[in-house]
Amino acid sequence: MYDIGIDVGGTGITAGLVDDECRLTAGKTIATDRELTAGAMAGVLLGLVRDLMAENGVNASGVRTIGVGVPGTANAETGRIEYANNLPFCQGNLRDLLQRQTSKKIYFENDANAAAWGEYLVLDKKPDSFLMVTLGTGVGGGIIQDGKILRGVNYAAGELGHMTIRYNGIPCNCGRRGCLEAYASAEALIARARRAMDKKRKSFLWELCGQNQENMNAKLVFDAYRQGDKTAVKVLEKYAELLSEGLANMINILQPRVLCIGGGISRSGDILLPMLRERVSGKIYSRDSAVNTELRAARLDNNAGIIGAAKLWQV
Repeated sequence: MYDIGIDVGGTGITAGLVDDECRLTAGKTIATDRELTAGAMAGVLLGLVRDLMAENGVNASGVRTIGVGVPGTANAETGRIEYANNLPFCQGNLRDLLQRQTSKKIYFENDANAAAWGEYLVLDKKPDSFLMVTLGTGVGGGIIQDGKILRGVNYAAGELGHMTIRYNGIPCNCGRRGCLEAYASAEALIARARRAMDKKRKSFLWELCGQNQENMNAKLVFDAYRQGDKTAVKVLEKYAELLSEGLANMINILQPRVLCIGGGISRSGDILLPMLRERVSGKIYSRDSAVNTELRAARLDNNAGIIGAAKLWQV
């Protein structure tokens, strides 16, 4: 028996078949059209699900539930995306629009909460407190406390990317200034690398992106770092410093047993995690405690949101 998880991201949407052991057995990805209405998006999502099932020989009787992880405030009570600063289709009741077109139960959750739930489920030993930060188009967060997703009074809890780390700093898509997301998302890392490249025309980054800054991505920054490129080293050290400000705030407030770094950047955890551990350790209030938060990379890579969405019926 499969559950289907859908992860709606700022650049791509992926649907996957997840088995009873929380294993992703097949997936299908399409590009995100940010201009769609909620009604049009519902049609796109269900079309993606139908294609996924057909390509893998799965019929309706082999699917138990469908879970959807979406950016922004996903109100599980009303089925609406009440606010999403990176995507505009927050008008309309997305969950009900989906439910009307399928007999399967539809579950609905913030995408970072879904990713946190997925990572939590595959842990061998479940901690009583678990925090996940996802670094992608934005910076998302999910909090698991005593085996439950912490949603808050209005389902908006866990928006960790919108804490201020620089007063009156860089404008953020949410309307505030100085948010962690404006400094520590993958997009922010790419923007910082491009600015640095403008100042250092001999940087190895230029070679890696084919002399075209539009080809720059987070992976190339880490690749250049591994080659000892001085520009990439400076970019990543500054990025880690800014991200560590936000992570230290999270630890000081919540003191989770585990803080997990997810998103595509987590693939370079061998570089990023030591940098973050060094910087975070001196900033947390509990630095002298015998036990402190474990900072680790996600295990499921970009599959966490799909697996977590598929298993929302277990929350």
